Amino acid sequence: MRTFFRGVFYVLVLLIVAMVSALTTMRYAIHGREVAVPQFVGLTPQAAQKLASQNGLLFSDDDHFYSNDIAEGLVVSQSPKPGTRVRRGWHVRVADSLGPQRIDIPSVVGQSSRAAEMNAQRHRLEIGTIATLATADFPADQVLAQDPAAGAQGIASPRISLLVAAAPDPPTWVMPDFVGSRLANASVVTTDAGMKVKTVLIPNGTPALPGHGVKALGEAIIVRQSPVAGQRVTAGTVVTFGYAHRLPESPTPSTGD
Repeated sequence: MRTFFRGVFYVLVLLIVAMVSALTTMRYAIHGREVAVPQFVGLTPQAAQKLASQNGLLFSDDDHFYSNDIAEGLVVSQSPKPGTRVRRGWHVRVADSLGPQRIDIPSVVGQSSRAAEMNAQRHRLEIGTIATLATADFPADQVLAQDPAAGAQGIASPRISLLVAAAPDPPTWVMPDFVGSRLANASVVTTDAGMKVKTVLIPNGTPALPGHGVKALGEAIIVRQSPVAGQRVTAGTVVTFGYAHRLPESPTPSTGD
């Protein structure tokens, strides 16, 4: 019996040793595929790319910034930071230095977006973000604000962002139900709201309203409309009224006593 338990004990020990060995091997294998990101800042883009390749890293250099500390043409920033442990094949991005700022930021407020873009290009600036603000106080496409402001110093990026005026959305209304109303009254209401009225005479013999026949002469009553009641409309919408003529109802004769 003792021999049996001793054998089981040895087997368990061997299993534990095998598991620890496997875990250690996996750990070394995983860390063997990792690398610490080198220091690229201060190198030329060519030297930085060569260093990245030597460490099994992908490399891209697609941005640039002004810097008072890093000479023009050298790497001024990188991501990830130096010393960060990453997998081989990780993508490292760097930006080049443009050196100290040597350009003036022009004022483009009040210009059209196209004129502002041309002005920026003359000053070796790129157009960054263009945001719009719906307003009726300024002409559409006029530059309302800029960032950086005119004459700014110590900026980091050779870009200028703009805030441009946009035409406000036209007001909307819910189309009323004019069926059964007098054409003249409905036409006044819709034209006062900035809509355009088109009228169509419904042929004789078509009932104007339940219980009323269409006459050749008489009051113009709306029997159809487009857009229909409840639809959203704006100024400039063409409203079509289909109308028919209806004579005023005759008074009921008195029977007398």
